[in-house]
Amino acid sequence: MNLFKTKYTWVAISFVLTLGYSLSCTKDDQVLDTLQTNASTDLISVKVFTPPSIDGTIETVWEQATPLKIAPSVPDPGNNLFTGYIGESFPTSLRSMYDDKYIYFLAEYADNTKSVNVAPWYFDPATKTWAQEGTSKAYDVNGALTRTDFGEDKIAMLWNIDFSTPKFTTQTCYASCHVFTPYMDYSVTPAVLKSNASSGNHYTNGINEKIDMWWAHLSRDIVFNQMDDNYQDWAGGLAVTSLVGGNANGRHVDDIVVSGASTTWPNRPSYTTAATQGASNNRQSLKLDGTGAAVNVPLWVIIGATNYAYILDADTKNGKAVKITGVSSIGVLTYTGGTIDPNTDKDFQRIGDAVTGGVGPKAIPSYIASPLIGGRADITCAAIHTGTGWIVEYKRLLKTADVLKQDIDFSSLKDQQFGFAVWDKSNYQHAIQPNLLLKFQK
Repeated sequence: MNLFKTKYTWVAISFVLTLGYSLSCTKDDQVLDTLQTNASTDLISVKVFTPPSIDGTIETVWEQATPLKIAPSVPDPGNNLFTGYIGESFPTSLRSMYDDKYIYFLAEYADNTKSVNVAPWYFDPATKTWAQEGTSKAYDVNGALTRTDFGEDKIAMLWNIDFSTPKFTTQTCYASCHVFTPYMDYSVTPAVLKSNASSGNHYTNGINEKIDMWWAHLSRDIVFNQMDDNYQDWAGGLAVTSLVGGNANGRHVDDIVVSGASTTWPNRPSYTTAATQGASNNRQSLKLDGTGAAVNVPLWVIIGATNYAYILDADTKNGKAVKITGVSSIGVLTYTGGTIDPNTDKDFQRIGDAVTGGVGPKAIPSYIASPLIGGRADITCAAIHTGTGWIVEYKRLLKTADVLKQDIDFSSLKDQQFGFAVWDKSNYQHAIQPNLLLKFQK
């Protein structure tokens, strides 16, 4: 009997312990490992042990990540800045994964035109001059379209560095984007209020507030499998200068900092100079026939090349591209070894309809492309246009080597608010999806 009682006691204790352990494990699984999410705003980054290759193709490992479906649309800031684009929307799918070292993103969005030929040079036979297409749609005084746009396809993500920008909590990317108009222009006396409807200044409202900006130029950076890493700061914004709308652009490339000096307007900081990298203008000023009026013409051209969107910096050094050394009064370009006569070679001229048509196959690119370096090169990126949209795949270290507070730090695996933007063949007009949240599935 005593033996039975003893065995019964141990059996009961074992059962209770087993039940308790089971319940505790179940509770742990439910409470600690299951995220409470909002399907319309939350992007869940799942941990993986076999990361994807950053090549623009969607590998099976991405099936582990739940897509966040959004539809960024072009807003109306109320200052005519986005005229001609307002209401455009781009259905987008975002996915994310991470491992012990990197965070990975996959963006897929609808866009049936691949726009990578940015502001190309063309020859106008009527005026005998070289000119560049605009990067935004052009309209006449009556609002009628006079020329289509030759901007580029891009995407961007904005992050609140160290939760330093309070307005980001409620506005995310709207905390700094296009909140600058109108502004008081102190560069003239007396100062005048301007609408600033032709540019896209960004800035925060305090000297310690910074926003990380990832900017994928799908025309040039992906040539080197890179995404441009920038940041935004106060730049003499409203809270610092007491100006209406601020007085400077707070968007900067990584690695440059405030130099401490003040420039034209009150309290506006100046910045150190960035190393030569990324895109530079393929433009120079030459005198007609060597002695006449100065005009802008291309700097480099690849003879015989067609349908090319950029000239590599390496091409200007290895002889593939030739330097333009002269221009005549009728537009003939001279280079060492020959000339280009766009009057007879119409492939340098516009084609099709004057309003919505394109440019000839020999249109000359507007920029020289070179790799990003230093802090700007933190993000590896690849992109493929499928014919109906873009697949953009990219990764960055959870924590970069940044010591200037210009990069978001993901290493704590804390929730991070972000905004997402899409450009379609445009310069600054873009679709926006604010108030998104990145969460890590631990």
